[in-house]
Amino acid sequence: MTDDSDFSSWIGQSDTPRIETISAGMVERFRATFSPNLGETGAAPAGVHWCLSPPAVPPAGLGQDGHPAKGGFLPPVPLPRRMWAGGALEFLDPLREGDRVTRQSRIGDVRQKTGRSGALSFVAVHHELTTDRGPALRERHDIVYRPAATAPAPDPTPDARDGADAEWQVAVDPVMLFRYSALTFNGHRIHYDESYARSIEFYPGLVIHGPLQATLMLNLATRLAGGLPHRFTFRGLSPACGPQTLRIRAWKTGSGQELATVSQAGVTTMTAEAVW
Repeated sequence: MTDDSDFSSWIGQSDTPRIETISAGMVERFRATFSPNLGETGAAPAGVHWCLSPPAVPPAGLGQDGHPAKGGFLPPVPLPRRMWAGGALEFLDPLREGDRVTRQSRIGDVRQKTGRSGALSFVAVHHELTTDRGPALRERHDIVYRPAATAPAPDPTPDARDGADAEWQVAVDPVMLFRYSALTFNGHRIHYDESYARSIEFYPGLVIHGPLQATLMLNLATRLAGGLPHRFTFRGLSPACGPQTLRIRAWKTGSGQELATVSQAGVTTMTAEAVW
């Protein structure tokens, strides 16, 4: 496996600043995708920032999986399977409809590790979003690259935590997955091409986006508290696949909330913590 030093030159590398306005149409389409599971803040819906300024790469610049090919802004790690491992959000000023948002991105870290499934490459991408009022949001986006799959993974063991202070049951179907891919201009084929998801990446069905699950948890947290948290961190534990009803759950803590997404099979697929 290639060692860390081969990609050290990417750490600190910045992408071209990207600018997009939060339009009324963007907000309307976001609300139509997630309604009624939204936490109203008086500003733009929580999680709409993931719709802003996605890379717009022509077909010739895409990899087999539908993502932009590595080696430009992202380091060319030699592992093919890309997953959204998690991240952290720091809310400084709520985004509003009509805001002209500038996003500056840089590579924060690149690390190689070995897990139960073999070699892993972790890339941390840091984003800073600003409006005319000043800094609005800081984000760390954790990407993990894994070896190509050769067979389906064993079914995970149900591990859902008992009880919850609040719970949403959200029916996720192929239409919702398509709409979210379109909102975020996400070409990753595991979310809409079931044949590819099953035969190439060996998932049991279409994969429910990591940020889609994080958006639901963030909005439940916002609904319970009556406003955006100061900090929201989340981590993917197991893929959620196929049409199903997800349970979005929250537990109040001394400083905020702990949250989880639970699959229909009782498996915790993502966890989060919101702090005010």
